[in-house]
Amino acid sequence: MADHHDDLLPVNERVTAPQPHTPTHPLIAEWRPATQADVDAVTDAQRAMDAVDHPEWLHTRDEVQELFDYSFVELAEDTLLGFGKDGALVAVGVTTMPPLQESLVRVFLEGGVHPELRGRGIGRELLAWSRARAEQKLAASEKKLPAWIMAYADERAEDAARLFHRDGFETARYFFELERDLADAIPEVEPADGIRIVPFREELTAATLVAHNDSFRDHWSSQPMSEEQWTAWIGGTFRPDISFLALDGDEVVGFVLNQVNEGDWETQGFTGAYIGMVGTIRSARGKRIAPALLGRAMEACKALGWEKVTLSVDAENPSGALGLYTGMGFVRTNAELSLVRVY
Repeated sequence: MADHHDDLLPVNERVTAPQPHTPTHPLIAEWRPATQADVDAVTDAQRAMDAVDHPEWLHTRDEVQELFDYSFVELAEDTLLGFGKDGALVAVGVTTMPPLQESLVRVFLEGGVHPELRGRGIGRELLAWSRARAEQKLAASEKKLPAWIMAYADERAEDAARLFHRDGFETARYFFELERDLADAIPEVEPADGIRIVPFREELTAATLVAHNDSFRDHWSSQPMSEEQWTAWIGGTFRPDISFLALDGDEVVGFVLNQVNEGDWETQGFTGAYIGMVGTIRSARGKRIAPALLGRAMEACKALGWEKVTLSVDAENPSGALGLYTGMGFVRTNAELSLVRVY
């Protein structure tokens, strides 16, 4: 992704802040912003959506709390909840605009409608509110960069994709969900001379963030993670005991960082870990670092008696990640659509 966009007008000259959308729907008795007291209700509603849209992974309460706690999320302005006539929470909307937008100004839309009330027009109202709020955020940016509103939808949630497409979003990318059976032989790959693979160490957390931001800089739509986002990620379902780093001297040049949510095991049908992040800094690529890290991570999971590891990869990743994973025995199961509205 190019770093210079001097030919673009500032975002605030390309996007006019709209008036807030005031949603109305006969099945919704109350629309209001979320508060910290709603974390449990939002978690329950989100998990009900997950169970239909992508049952192999469900949001945790900690993930919802993390979202509500971010300094760049103003609950009073960036969230919307819809309650049915029985008082149940049936619609959730959250707009987020993370910091450190170096080559792209992004606003993400999250949430959805409870499965029991889909197909009744509630999602259209929720999306109208969400897009208006996202455009207000874009209109506050003075950066001369591309500006996108982004959302994700599982390929199995066809109604969600249709809703976004009708609203001017395009399917910009597919992210393949892959899994690897740990019963199969795991290839032993050694990195180039001078590269050491070591277990993740807490004192290297900051250095790993530096490596992450370098390695993902040329990935589609990726922007640097802030320390706040990084701390939240490391503090969630992250498992340091099955995560590994590649060192060149004292420099972190690669990483495989894994997550485990045992609550997902029953619905996904197997035990295992999610490979959350794999990366190699640009100056260290071509040294067999990623396959060496993956092999170590899979061996660590296998040693714990787990059955599979899973991950998600951009189908068009220019670094050849898809080929790396399929070459190491991963197979595709599902896909997620990345939906983008360009300004």
